[in-house]
Amino acid sequence: MNKQDIAEKVHGVLGTTKADAERAVEAMIEAIVGGLKGGDDVSIAGLGTFKAKMRAARMARNPRTGESVSVAAMRVPKFQAAKALKEAVR
Repeated sequence: MNKQDIAEKVHGVLGTTKADAERAVEAMIEAIVGGLKGGDDVSIAGLGTFKAKMRAARMARNPRTGESVSVAAMRVPKFQAAKALKEAVR
């Protein structure tokens, strides 16, 4: 399932135009990304929580040459599924 499929489902539920459904899905995604960029956690009841965590600096290895490469610390997105989502998938 991709973003277009989700927009189709929203269109079917709301009965609005497809363009309105696509804008609604895009607005939700932008809100989640914007919250993570701002350092906030984004929690959606029944789905889960999106968080931005710091990944520590580390040494990695280039598989082609075998050379060690330093990878800088960075913020990465994480998702923690809600209990309801976990149970629904089982």
